[in-house]
Amino acid sequence: MDLKENTNQVFQQVTKAITEAGREDGSVSVIAVTKYVDIATAANLIDQGVQHIGENRVDKFLEKYHALSDKDVTWHLIGSLQRRKVKDIIPYVDYFHALDSLKLAQEIQKRANRKVKCFLQVNISGEESKHGFSKEELLAVLPDLSSLDQIEYVGLMTMAPFEAETEELQKIFKETQELQQYIREQQLPNMPMTELSMGMSRDYKEAIQCGSTYVRIGTAFFK
Repeated sequence: MDLKENTNQVFQQVTKAITEAGREDGSVSVIAVTKYVDIATAANLIDQGVQHIGENRVDKFLEKYHALSDKDVTWHLIGSLQRRKVKDIIPYVDYFHALDSLKLAQEIQKRANRKVKCFLQVNISGEESKHGFSKEELLAVLPDLSSLDQIEYVGLMTMAPFEAETEELQKIFKETQELQQYIREQQLPNMPMTELSMGMSRDYKEAIQCGSTYVRIGTAFFK
């Protein structure tokens, strides 16, 4: 594994996708998902210029966060979060990508001592194996979510089915973008809704075409 070469290639390909989508340079941030690599490899990634680190599990997040506290990097929790673990993670996380219920939001509100940046996870594809609000569920609880002033709802996050073809990917990502824009237009308190967390190693190009501002890439760094 040539981490330096892989990192350069990822950034070049993301930049190319941004250009092909007719978007501005720097409009998409790359989150390096380090759930399958050790602390030393994550540190090496940061040294190669990676500015965003993403972890799926609370224990692994905390392990890397504390070991790499001297690094200038933004920390993302991208996996699902149990309510009982909110108190463990909230002091440290910069962005949480998988806020998928009102009860979880209420627990974050209860435990937070600062405003926490969160993405609302939506299950646009309707896959039973995926977490997240349906469009209808989310619209129904928006006023309740918006009343929680310790959370800044920066945008929406979604995941497409693993086997989805280009046309289905574009449909899912476009619907997510349209929902984000609709919510932003409501101008609700604590809901700037300016960001979209969509796209992984296999589908980030389609996600960037549909307005993604954060892509979550793991395997492409470590192939």
